[in-house]
Amino acid sequence: MKRALIFICIGLLVGSTSTFYAQQSAPAASPVEPQAPPPAIPGRPSPPAQAVVPVPVPIAPPKPNGPVQKSLVRITATAVEPDYKAPWNSGGIQRGVGAGFVISGNRILTNAHVVSNSRYLTVEREGDPNKYPATVQFVAHDCDLALITVSAPDFFKNMLPLKLGGIPALESTVSAYGYPIGGERMSVTTGIVSRIDFQLYTHSSVDQHLAIQISAQINPGNSGGPVMQDTKVVGVAFQGYSGDVAQGVAYMIPTPVINRFLKDISNGHYDKYVDLGITFSKLQNPAQRRFLGLKDDDRGVLVSTVVAAGPSAEVLRPGDVLLAIDDHPIASDSNVELEGQRADFQEVLERKFNGDSVKFDVWRDKQPITVTIKLYTPWPYLIQGHSYDVRPRYVLYGGLLFQPLNLDLIEAYRPTDLRLRHFFEYFVLEQLYLQHPDVIVLTNILPDPINTYLAPYRGGIVDEINGKKIRRLDELANAFAENADRSVIRMIGDGPPLVLDRNKVESARERIKARYNVLKEQNLGEQPAAKTTEDQKKI
Repeated sequence: MKRALIFICIGLLVGSTSTFYAQQSAPAASPVEPQAPPPAIPGRPSPPAQAVVPVPVPIAPPKPNGPVQKSLVRITATAVEPDYKAPWNSGGIQRGVGAGFVISGNRILTNAHVVSNSRYLTVEREGDPNKYPATVQFVAHDCDLALITVSAPDFFKNMLPLKLGGIPALESTVSAYGYPIGGERMSVTTGIVSRIDFQLYTHSSVDQHLAIQISAQINPGNSGGPVMQDTKVVGVAFQGYSGDVAQGVAYMIPTPVINRFLKDISNGHYDKYVDLGITFSKLQNPAQRRFLGLKDDDRGVLVSTVVAAGPSAEVLRPGDVLLAIDDHPIASDSNVELEGQRADFQEVLERKFNGDSVKFDVWRDKQPITVTIKLYTPWPYLIQGHSYDVRPRYVLYGGLLFQPLNLDLIEAYRPTDLRLRHFFEYFVLEQLYLQHPDVIVLTNILPDPINTYLAPYRGGIVDEINGKKIRRLDELANAFAENADRSVIRMIGDGPPLVLDRNKVESARERIKARYNVLKEQNLGEQPAAKTTEDQKKI
Protein backbone atom coordinates (compact mmCIF):
# COMPACT_ATOMS: atom_id res chain seq x y z
CA MET A 1 0.00 0.00 0.00
CA LYS A 2 1.32 3.39 -0.97
CA ARG A 3 0.34 6.34 1.08
CA ALA A 4 1.77 9.67 2.28
CA LEU A 5 1.99 10.48 6.00
CA ILE A 6 4.46 12.45 8.12
CA PHE A 7 6.90 10.48 10.27
CA ILE A 8 10.62 10.48 10.90
CA CYS A 9 13.16 7.69 10.80
CA ILE A 10 15.22 6.96 13.86
CA GLY A 11 17.99 7.05 11.32
CA LEU A 12 21.69 7.02 11.80
CA LEU A 13 23.58 9.10 14.25
CA VAL A 14 25.03 11.52 11.67
CA GLY A 15 28.15 13.58 12.14
CA SER A 16 31.80 13.18 12.81
CA THR A 17 31.86 14.47 16.36
CA SER A 18 31.47 11.99 19.19
CA THR A 19 30.59 12.75 22.78
CA PHE A 20 32.53 10.93 25.43
CA TYR A 21 31.57 10.56 29.05
CA ALA A 22 34.46 10.26 31.51
CA GLN A 23 34.13 7.59 34.14
CA GLN A 24 35.38 8.69 37.53
CA SER A 25 36.67 5.80 39.61
CA ALA A 26 36.46 5.78 43.41
CA PRO A 27 39.88 5.58 45.19
CA ALA A 28 40.84 2.04 46.12
CA ALA A 29 40.54 1.17 49.82
CA SER A 30 43.81 0.61 51.70
CA PRO A 31 44.52 -3.00 52.62
CA VAL A 32 43.75 -3.84 56.24
CA GLU A 33 45.99 -6.28 58.18
CA PRO A 34 44.09 -8.88 60.22
CA GLN A 35 44.38 -8.14 63.92
CA ALA A 36 44.92 -10.77 66.66
CA PRO A 37 42.40 -10.85 69.53
CA PRO A 38 43.53 -9.01 72.73
CA PRO A 39 45.30 -11.20 75.35
CA ALA A 40 43.16 -12.59 78.14
CA ILE A 41 43.48 -10.97 81.60
CA PRO A 42 43.72 -13.42 84.56
CA GLY A 43 40.64 -13.39 86.80
CA ARG A 44 38.50 -11.58 84.25
CA PRO A 45 36.11 -13.43 81.95
CA SER A 46 36.86 -13.31 78.27
CA PRO A 47 34.49 -11.23 76.12
CA PRO A 48 32.02 -13.26 74.10
CA ALA A 49 32.95 -13.93 70.50
CA GLN A 50 31.14 -11.66 68.01
CA ALA A 51 29.11 -13.26 65.26
CA VAL A 52 30.40 -12.75 61.73
CA VAL A 53 27.78 -11.02 59.56
CA PRO A 54 28.14 -12.08 55.92
CA VAL A 55 28.27 -9.22 53.37
CA PRO A 56 25.86 -9.84 50.49
CA VAL A 57 27.55 -10.17 47.11
CA PRO A 58 25.63 -8.48 44.27
CA ILE A 59 24.32 -10.95 41.74
CA ALA A 60 24.20 -10.01 38.07
CA PRO A 61 20.64 -9.74 36.80
CA PRO A 62 19.51 -12.57 34.57
CA LYS A 63 19.80 -12.16 30.79
CA PRO A 64 16.43 -13.25 29.43
CA ASN A 65 17.66 -13.04 25.84
CA GLY A 66 21.02 -14.74 26.26
CA PRO A 67 24.45 -13.37 25.31
CA VAL A 68 23.26 -10.81 22.75
CA GLN A 69 26.75 -9.28 22.71
CA LYS A 70 27.88 -12.27 20.62
CA SER A 71 25.31 -11.45 17.96
CA LEU A 72 25.18 -7.65 17.88
CA VAL A 73 27.42 -5.49 15.66
CA ARG A 74 28.07 -1.76 15.39
CA ILE A 75 27.94 -0.40 11.83
CA THR A 76 29.67 2.80 10.73
CA ALA A 77 28.62 4.10 7.32
CA THR A 78 30.20 6.79 5.16
CA ALA A 79 27.58 7.96 2.67
CA VAL A 80 27.34 10.46 -0.17
CA GLU A 81 24.03 12.28 -0.33
CA PRO A 82 23.01 13.40 -3.87
CA ASP A 83 22.92 17.14 -4.54
CA TYR A 84 19.69 17.84 -6.42
CA LYS A 85 20.46 21.55 -6.79
CA ALA A 86 23.78 20.80 -8.52
CA PRO A 87 23.32 17.19 -9.67
CA TRP A 88 26.63 17.09 -11.56
CA ASN A 89 28.39 17.23 -8.20
CA SER A 90 29.06 14.05 -6.27
CA GLY A 91 27.18 15.29 -3.20
CA GLY A 92 27.95 15.81 0.47
CA ILE A 93 29.73 13.24 2.61
CA GLN A 94 28.00 12.08 5.79
CA ARG A 95 28.91 9.56 8.46
CA GLY A 96 26.60 7.69 10.74
CA VAL A 97 26.34 4.83 13.20
CA GLY A 98 23.77 2.05 13.27
CA ALA A 99 23.38 -1.48 14.55
CA GLY A 100 22.91 -4.91 13.06
CA PHE A 101 22.81 -8.53 14.16
CA VAL A 102 24.02 -11.84 12.84
CA ILE A 103 21.54 -14.32 11.36
CA SER A 104 22.07 -17.69 9.69
CA GLY A 105 24.45 -17.96 6.78
CA ASN A 106 27.05 -15.50 8.12
CA ARG A 107 24.77 -12.59 7.24
CA ILE A 108 24.11 -9.36 9.13
CA LEU A 109 20.58 -7.92 9.11
CA THR A 110 20.13 -4.18 9.51
CA ASN A 111 18.02 -1.27 8.20
CA ALA A 112 18.23 -0.07 4.63
CA HIS A 113 18.59 3.52 5.86
CA VAL A 114 21.74 2.52 7.76
CA VAL A 115 23.52 1.59 4.51
CA SER A 116 21.73 3.75 1.90
CA ASN A 117 23.99 5.83 -0.37
CA SER A 118 26.97 4.34 1.44
CA ARG A 119 30.43 4.35 -0.07
CA TYR A 120 32.24 2.61 2.77
CA LEU A 121 30.99 0.41 5.61
CA THR A 122 32.80 -0.94 8.64
CA VAL A 123 31.51 -3.35 11.26
CA GLU A 124 32.66 -3.83 14.86
CA ARG A 125 31.84 -6.60 17.26
CA GLU A 126 31.85 -6.62 21.05
CA GLY A 127 35.28 -7.06 22.63
CA ASP A 128 37.17 -6.71 19.33
CA PRO A 129 39.08 -3.45 18.67
CA ASN A 130 39.17 -4.00 14.90
CA LYS A 131 36.92 -2.40 12.28
CA TYR A 132 36.04 -4.85 9.51
CA PRO A 133 35.09 -3.62 6.01
CA ALA A 134 31.62 -4.81 5.02
CA THR A 135 29.64 -4.98 1.79
CA VAL A 136 25.93 -4.74 1.07
CA GLN A 137 24.40 -7.93 -0.32
CA PHE A 138 20.74 -6.92 -0.63
CA VAL A 139 18.81 -3.77 0.18
CA ALA A 140 15.02 -3.29 0.26
CA HIS A 141 14.18 0.40 0.46
CA ASP A 142 10.43 -0.24 0.45
CA CYS A 143 10.57 -2.15 3.76
CA ASP A 144 13.77 -0.58 5.18
CA LEU A 145 15.78 -3.79 5.47
CA ALA A 146 19.24 -4.76 4.24
CA LEU A 147 21.70 -7.64 4.44
CA ILE A 148 25.43 -7.03 4.68
CA THR A 149 28.36 -9.37 5.14
CA VAL A 150 32.02 -9.29 6.12
CA SER A 151 34.63 -11.10 4.04
CA ALA A 152 37.23 -11.41 6.84
CA PRO A 153 37.54 -15.18 7.40
CA ASP A 154 37.52 -15.06 11.21
CA PHE A 155 34.89 -12.37 11.73
CA PHE A 156 31.97 -14.73 12.35
CA LYS A 157 34.02 -17.06 14.55
CA ASN A 158 32.36 -17.31 17.97
CA MET A 159 29.44 -15.13 16.75
CA LEU A 160 25.99 -16.53 17.54
CA PRO A 161 23.28 -16.18 14.87
CA LEU A 162 19.96 -15.03 16.28
CA LYS A 163 16.71 -16.82 15.50
CA LEU A 164 13.50 -15.11 14.44
CA GLY A 165 10.36 -15.41 16.55
CA GLY A 166 6.75 -14.47 15.94
CA ILE A 167 4.61 -11.42 16.59
CA PRO A 168 4.72 -10.54 20.30
CA ALA A 169 1.47 -10.17 22.21
CA LEU A 170 0.10 -6.80 23.20
CA GLU A 171 1.38 -5.60 26.60
CA SER A 172 4.20 -8.13 26.55
CA THR A 173 7.74 -6.95 27.34
CA VAL A 174 10.46 -6.62 24.70
CA SER A 175 14.09 -5.47 24.81
CA ALA A 176 15.81 -3.29 22.19
CA TYR A 177 19.57 -3.52 21.62
CA GLY A 178 21.85 -1.12 19.81
CA TYR A 179 24.35 1.72 20.04
CA PRO A 180 22.26 4.87 20.63
CA ILE A 181 23.81 8.36 20.64
CA GLY A 182 27.03 7.01 19.18
CA GLY A 183 28.01 4.85 22.13
CA GLU A 184 30.62 2.19 21.56
CA ARG A 185 29.18 -0.28 24.07
CA MET A 186 25.93 -2.16 23.72
CA SER A 187 22.82 -0.50 25.15
CA VAL A 188 19.57 -2.23 26.08
CA THR A 189 16.18 -0.69 26.82
CA THR A 190 12.93 -2.43 27.66
CA GLY A 191 9.31 -1.58 27.00
CA ILE A 192 5.95 -3.07 26.16
CA VAL A 193 4.20 -3.79 22.89
CA SER A 194 1.50 -1.14 22.64
CA ARG A 195 0.14 -1.40 19.07
CA ILE A 196 0.26 -3.68 16.03
CA ASP A 197 -0.91 -1.92 12.88
CA PHE A 198 -0.07 -0.78 9.36
CA GLN A 199 2.24 2.25 9.42
CA LEU A 200 4.09 4.42 6.93
CA TYR A 201 7.72 3.38 6.50
CA THR A 202 9.45 6.74 6.43
CA HIS A 203 12.60 5.57 4.66
CA SER A 204 10.67 5.45 1.39
CA SER A 205 7.89 7.81 2.56
CA VAL A 206 5.41 6.03 0.31
CA ASP A 207 5.19 2.41 1.52
CA GLN A 208 2.96 1.11 4.28
CA HIS A 209 3.57 -2.22 5.97
CA LEU A 210 2.88 -3.95 9.25
CA ALA A 211 4.73 -2.28 12.14
CA ILE A 212 4.76 -2.76 15.91
CA GLN A 213 4.73 0.17 18.31
CA ILE A 214 6.78 -0.25 21.48
CA SER A 215 7.47 1.92 24.50
CA ALA A 216 11.19 1.06 24.70
CA GLN A 217 13.42 4.12 24.34
CA ILE A 218 14.98 4.06 20.87
CA ASN A 219 17.33 6.76 19.63
CA PRO A 220 19.65 7.42 16.66
CA GLY A 221 22.15 4.56 16.62
CA ASN A 222 19.52 1.95 17.54
CA SER A 223 18.55 1.61 13.88
CA GLY A 224 18.98 -1.95 12.67
CA GLY A 225 19.33 -3.41 16.14
CA PRO A 226 17.26 -6.41 17.25
CA VAL A 227 14.19 -6.17 19.43
CA MET A 228 14.00 -9.43 21.37
CA GLN A 229 11.70 -11.52 23.51
CA ASP A 230 12.50 -14.92 25.04
CA THR A 231 15.88 -15.19 23.25
CA LYS A 232 14.34 -14.63 19.79
CA VAL A 233 14.18 -11.61 17.50
CA VAL A 234 10.65 -10.24 17.22
CA GLY A 235 11.56 -7.09 15.29
CA VAL A 236 14.14 -4.63 14.01
CA ALA A 237 14.18 -1.11 15.49
CA PHE A 238 13.75 1.46 12.74
CA GLN A 239 11.73 4.65 13.35
CA GLY A 240 9.95 6.88 15.83
CA TYR A 241 8.52 10.34 16.30
CA SER A 242 10.67 13.44 16.65
CA GLY A 243 10.46 16.39 18.97
CA ASP A 244 7.31 16.79 21.03
CA VAL A 245 5.01 14.91 18.66
CA ALA A 246 4.97 11.84 20.91
CA GLN A 247 7.02 10.66 23.85
CA GLY A 248 8.13 7.08 24.42
CA VAL A 249 6.78 5.88 21.07
CA ALA A 250 8.97 3.90 18.68
CA TYR A 251 8.43 1.28 16.02
CA MET A 252 10.00 -1.98 14.98
CA ILE A 253 9.75 -3.99 11.77
CA PRO A 254 8.02 -7.28 12.72
CA THR A 255 9.15 -10.73 11.69
CA PRO A 256 6.52 -11.28 8.94
CA VAL A 257 8.12 -8.39 7.03
CA ILE A 258 11.61 -9.73 7.77
CA ASN A 259 10.70 -13.26 6.65
CA ARG A 260 9.19 -11.93 3.44
CA PHE A 261 12.38 -9.99 2.69
CA LEU A 262 14.54 -13.05 3.29
CA LYS A 263 12.30 -15.20 1.10
CA ASP A 264 12.26 -12.60 -1.69
CA ILE A 265 16.06 -12.51 -1.92
CA SER A 266 16.41 -16.30 -1.83
CA ASN A 267 16.64 -16.30 -5.64
CA GLY A 268 19.51 -13.78 -5.56
CA HIS A 269 17.40 -10.72 -6.41
CA TYR A 270 15.02 -8.43 -4.55
CA ASP A 271 11.78 -7.87 -6.48
CA LYS A 272 10.05 -5.35 -4.18
CA TYR A 273 6.54 -5.43 -2.74
CA VAL A 274 3.57 -5.85 -5.03
CA ASP A 275 0.56 -3.57 -4.97
CA LEU A 276 -2.98 -3.69 -6.34
CA GLY A 277 -2.80 -0.12 -7.61
CA ILE A 278 -6.20 0.92 -6.25
CA THR A 279 -7.68 3.20 -3.64
CA PHE A 280 -10.71 2.16 -1.63
CA SER A 281 -13.09 3.39 1.05
CA LYS A 282 -14.79 1.60 3.92
CA LEU A 283 -18.45 0.66 3.65
CA GLN A 284 -19.79 1.15 7.16
CA ASN A 285 -22.61 3.53 6.23
CA PRO A 286 -25.97 1.65 6.10
CA ALA A 287 -27.54 3.98 3.52
CA GLN A 288 -24.55 3.62 1.21
CA ARG A 289 -24.69 -0.18 1.53
CA ARG A 290 -28.41 -0.23 0.63
CA PHE A 291 -27.72 1.99 -2.39
CA LEU A 292 -25.13 -0.51 -3.64
CA GLY A 293 -27.51 -3.42 -3.08
CA LEU A 294 -25.35 -4.99 -0.37
CA LYS A 295 -26.56 -7.21 2.43
CA ASP A 296 -26.56 -5.90 5.97
CA ASP A 297 -23.63 -8.16 6.88
CA ASP A 298 -20.86 -5.59 7.38
CA ARG A 299 -18.79 -6.97 4.53
CA GLY A 300 -16.91 -5.26 1.73
CA VAL A 301 -14.89 -2.18 0.80
CA LEU A 302 -15.60 0.12 -2.15
CA VAL A 303 -13.02 0.58 -4.93
CA SER A 304 -12.59 4.32 -5.52
CA THR A 305 -9.88 4.53 -8.20
CA VAL A 306 -7.93 2.03 -10.30
CA VAL A 307 -4.42 2.95 -11.43
CA ALA A 308 -4.10 2.39 -15.18
CA ALA A 309 -0.46 1.26 -14.79
CA GLY A 310 -1.33 -1.19 -12.00
CA PRO A 311 -2.20 -4.91 -12.09
CA SER A 312 -5.90 -4.24 -11.37
CA ALA A 313 -6.38 -1.97 -14.40
CA GLU A 314 -8.15 -4.46 -16.67
CA VAL A 315 -9.78 -6.45 -13.86
CA LEU A 316 -11.34 -4.08 -11.33
CA ARG A 317 -13.46 -0.97 -11.85
CA PRO A 318 -14.29 2.06 -9.69
CA GLY A 319 -17.52 1.16 -7.90
CA ASP A 320 -16.64 -2.49 -7.38
CA VAL A 321 -17.04 -3.84 -3.86
CA LEU A 322 -14.35 -6.25 -2.66
CA LEU A 323 -16.08 -8.88 -0.53
CA ALA A 324 -13.28 -11.43 0.03
CA ILE A 325 -9.59 -11.89 -0.74
CA ASP A 326 -8.28 -15.44 -1.22
CA ASP A 327 -11.45 -16.68 0.56
CA HIS A 328 -10.89 -14.38 3.56
CA PRO A 329 -14.06 -12.29 4.06
CA ILE A 330 -13.30 -8.55 4.06
CA ALA A 331 -15.15 -6.64 6.78
CA SER A 332 -16.61 -3.20 6.10
CA ASP A 333 -13.71 -1.66 8.04
CA SER A 334 -11.26 -3.36 5.58
CA ASN A 335 -10.07 -6.01 8.06
CA VAL A 336 -9.87 -9.78 7.64
CA GLU A 337 -9.33 -12.68 10.04
CA LEU A 338 -5.80 -13.92 9.43
CA GLU A 339 -4.15 -16.57 11.58
CA GLY A 340 -6.50 -15.81 14.46
CA GLN A 341 -5.87 -12.05 14.32
CA ARG A 342 -7.73 -9.15 12.71
CA ALA A 343 -5.59 -7.41 10.13
CA ASP A 344 -6.06 -5.08 7.17
CA PHE A 345 -6.89 -7.14 4.08
CA GLN A 346 -3.72 -5.80 2.47
CA GLU A 347 -1.76 -8.02 4.85
CA VAL A 348 -2.75 -10.88 2.51
CA LEU A 349 -1.06 -8.98 -0.33
CA GLU A 350 1.98 -8.33 1.86
CA ARG A 351 2.76 -12.04 1.72
CA LYS A 352 2.60 -12.20 -2.08
CA PHE A 353 5.52 -11.86 -4.49
CA ASN A 354 6.05 -10.52 -7.97
CA GLY A 355 4.11 -12.73 -10.40
CA ASP A 356 1.84 -14.25 -7.75
CA SER A 357 -1.94 -14.09 -8.16
CA VAL A 358 -4.69 -13.06 -5.77
CA LYS A 359 -8.40 -13.92 -5.95
CA PHE A 360 -11.22 -11.52 -5.10
CA ASP A 361 -14.93 -12.05 -4.60
CA VAL A 362 -16.44 -8.87 -6.07
CA TRP A 363 -19.87 -7.26 -6.02
CA ARG A 364 -20.35 -5.48 -9.36
CA ASP A 365 -23.60 -3.97 -10.67
CA LYS A 366 -25.43 -5.75 -7.84
CA GLN A 367 -24.12 -9.13 -8.99
CA PRO A 368 -21.38 -11.34 -7.46
CA ILE A 369 -18.34 -12.23 -9.60
CA THR A 370 -14.89 -13.71 -8.93
CA VAL A 371 -11.70 -12.25 -10.43
CA THR A 372 -8.00 -13.11 -10.32
CA ILE A 373 -5.22 -10.51 -10.48
CA LYS A 374 -1.58 -11.20 -11.32
CA LEU A 375 0.51 -8.93 -9.12
CA TYR A 376 3.50 -6.66 -9.76
CA THR A 377 4.82 -3.29 -8.59
CA PRO A 378 3.15 -0.28 -10.29
CA TRP A 379 5.89 2.16 -11.37
CA PRO A 380 4.05 5.54 -11.02
CA TYR A 381 4.32 5.40 -7.23
CA LEU A 382 8.11 5.66 -7.49
CA ILE A 383 8.17 9.45 -7.94
CA GLN A 384 6.31 9.88 -4.64
CA GLY A 385 8.98 8.03 -2.67
CA HIS A 386 12.64 8.63 -1.89
CA SER A 387 15.35 7.32 -4.22
CA TYR A 388 18.63 5.88 -2.97
CA ASP A 389 21.89 4.64 -4.41
CA VAL A 390 21.32 6.47 -7.72
CA ARG A 391 22.51 9.77 -9.17
CA PRO A 392 19.84 12.40 -9.98
CA ARG A 393 18.69 12.60 -13.60
CA TYR A 394 18.93 15.97 -15.32
CA VAL A 395 19.63 17.94 -18.50
CA LEU A 396 21.52 21.26 -18.45
CA TYR A 397 21.09 23.41 -21.56
CA GLY A 398 21.95 27.08 -21.89
CA GLY A 399 22.36 27.32 -18.13
CA LEU A 400 18.81 26.00 -17.60
CA LEU A 401 18.55 22.92 -15.38
CA PHE A 402 15.71 20.51 -16.20
CA GLN A 403 14.89 17.64 -13.83
CA PRO A 404 12.10 15.03 -13.50
CA LEU A 405 9.74 15.65 -10.61
CA ASN A 406 10.06 13.36 -7.59
CA LEU A 407 9.98 13.51 -3.80
CA ASP A 408 13.71 14.22 -3.47
CA LEU A 409 13.32 17.18 -5.82
CA ILE A 410 10.36 18.50 -3.81
CA GLU A 411 12.35 18.30 -0.58
CA ALA A 412 15.42 19.95 -2.13
CA TYR A 413 13.62 22.96 -3.66
CA ARG A 414 10.42 23.11 -1.55
CA PRO A 415 8.42 24.73 -4.37
CA THR A 416 5.32 26.78 -3.65
CA ASP A 417 3.90 26.69 -7.19
CA LEU A 418 0.42 25.14 -6.91
CA ARG A 419 0.53 23.53 -10.34
CA LEU A 420 3.78 21.78 -9.50
CA ARG A 421 2.43 20.61 -6.15
CA HIS A 422 -0.71 19.34 -7.88
CA PHE A 423 1.30 17.30 -10.40
CA PHE A 424 3.21 15.70 -7.56
CA GLU A 425 0.30 14.99 -5.22
CA TYR A 426 -2.08 13.70 -7.94
CA PHE A 427 0.43 12.08 -10.28
CA VAL A 428 -1.10 8.65 -9.61
CA LEU A 429 -4.69 9.39 -8.62
CA GLU A 430 -5.42 11.56 -11.68
CA GLN A 431 -3.36 9.33 -14.00
CA LEU A 432 -1.13 12.29 -14.93
CA TYR A 433 1.66 9.87 -15.82
CA LEU A 434 -0.23 8.82 -18.95
CA GLN A 435 0.66 12.13 -20.60
CA HIS A 436 3.79 12.88 -18.58
CA PRO A 437 5.71 9.75 -17.51
CA ASP A 438 8.39 12.28 -16.54
CA VAL A 439 7.13 15.60 -15.21
CA ILE A 440 10.08 17.70 -16.40
CA VAL A 441 10.62 20.86 -14.35
CA LEU A 442 12.86 23.85 -14.97
CA THR A 443 14.31 23.78 -11.47
CA ASN A 444 17.27 26.15 -11.60
CA ILE A 445 19.00 28.75 -13.79
CA LEU A 446 22.75 29.28 -13.85
CA PRO A 447 22.89 33.01 -14.64
CA ASP A 448 24.55 34.00 -17.92
CA PRO A 449 23.88 36.70 -20.55
CA ILE A 450 22.07 34.16 -22.77
CA ASN A 451 19.41 33.39 -20.14
CA THR A 452 18.84 36.85 -18.70
CA TYR A 453 15.25 37.62 -17.65
CA LEU A 454 14.18 33.98 -17.67
CA ALA A 455 13.71 33.71 -13.87
CA PRO A 456 9.87 33.81 -14.10
CA TYR A 457 9.98 30.45 -15.90
CA ARG A 458 11.65 28.72 -12.97
CA GLY A 459 9.38 26.00 -11.57
CA GLY A 460 7.54 25.59 -14.87
CA ILE A 461 6.68 22.17 -16.33
CA VAL A 462 7.86 21.54 -19.89
CA ASP A 463 5.04 20.70 -22.30
CA GLU A 464 6.64 20.86 -25.75
CA ILE A 465 9.74 22.02 -27.63
CA ASN A 466 9.48 23.31 -31.19
CA GLY A 467 5.97 21.90 -31.40
CA LYS A 468 6.88 18.38 -30.20
CA LYS A 469 5.32 17.02 -27.01
CA ILE A 470 7.94 16.19 -24.37
CA ARG A 471 6.98 13.19 -22.21
CA ARG A 472 10.33 11.89 -20.94
CA LEU A 473 13.73 13.31 -20.12
CA ASP A 474 15.45 11.59 -23.06
CA GLU A 475 12.98 13.27 -25.43
CA LEU A 476 13.97 16.62 -23.94
CA ALA A 477 17.67 15.88 -24.54
CA ASN A 478 16.97 14.79 -28.11
CA ALA A 479 14.97 17.95 -28.81
CA PHE A 480 17.88 20.13 -27.67
CA ALA A 481 20.29 18.08 -29.80
CA GLU A 482 18.36 18.71 -33.02
CA ASN A 483 19.90 21.12 -35.49
CA ALA A 484 17.34 23.92 -35.14
CA ASP A 485 18.06 27.64 -35.11
CA ARG A 486 16.31 28.08 -31.79
CA SER A 487 14.52 26.12 -29.09
CA VAL A 488 10.98 27.30 -28.39
CA ILE A 489 10.01 25.80 -25.04
CA ARG A 490 6.35 25.93 -24.04
CA MET A 491 5.39 25.32 -20.43
CA ILE A 492 2.11 23.89 -19.17
CA GLY A 493 -0.31 26.76 -18.57
CA ASP A 494 -0.69 30.22 -20.02
CA GLY A 495 2.15 32.54 -20.92
CA PRO A 496 4.63 33.11 -23.74
CA PRO A 497 7.18 30.43 -24.62
CA LEU A 498 10.77 30.43 -23.45
CA VAL A 499 13.15 30.87 -26.40
CA LEU A 500 16.87 30.04 -26.60
CA ASP A 501 19.07 30.83 -29.59
CA ARG A 502 21.06 27.74 -30.54
CA ASN A 503 24.22 29.64 -31.65
CA LYS A 504 24.33 31.63 -28.43
CA VAL A 505 23.84 28.49 -26.35
CA GLU A 506 26.73 26.78 -28.12
CA SER A 507 29.03 29.79 -27.68
CA ALA A 508 28.22 29.98 -23.95
CA ARG A 509 28.51 26.26 -23.22
CA GLU A 510 32.14 26.13 -22.11
CA ARG A 511 31.82 29.44 -20.29
CA ILE A 512 28.90 28.17 -18.20
CA LYS A 513 30.58 24.85 -17.52
CA ALA A 514 33.76 26.52 -16.30
CA ARG A 515 31.97 29.16 -14.23
CA TYR A 516 29.79 26.67 -12.35
CA ASN A 517 32.17 23.69 -12.36
CA VAL A 518 29.79 21.56 -14.45
CA LEU A 519 31.51 18.28 -15.22
CA LYS A 520 28.62 16.66 -17.10
CA GLU A 521 25.70 18.38 -18.81
CA GLN A 522 23.20 15.54 -18.55
CA ASN A 523 22.46 12.25 -16.84
CA LEU A 524 19.68 10.23 -18.44
CA GLY A 525 20.26 6.59 -17.76
CA GLU A 526 20.99 5.81 -14.11
CA GLN A 527 17.33 5.83 -13.17
CA PRO A 528 15.33 5.79 -16.39
CA ALA A 529 11.68 6.69 -16.26
CA ALA A 530 9.28 3.85 -16.83
CA LYS A 531 7.85 3.47 -20.29
CA THR A 532 4.24 4.04 -21.23
CA THR A 533 1.39 2.08 -19.74
CA GLU A 534 1.27 -0.12 -22.87
CA ASP A 535 4.96 -0.96 -22.45
CA GLN A 536 4.40 -1.76 -18.78
CA LYS A 537 1.66 -4.27 -19.58
CA LYS A 538 4.04 -6.19 -21.83
CA ILE A 539 6.49 -6.86 -19.00
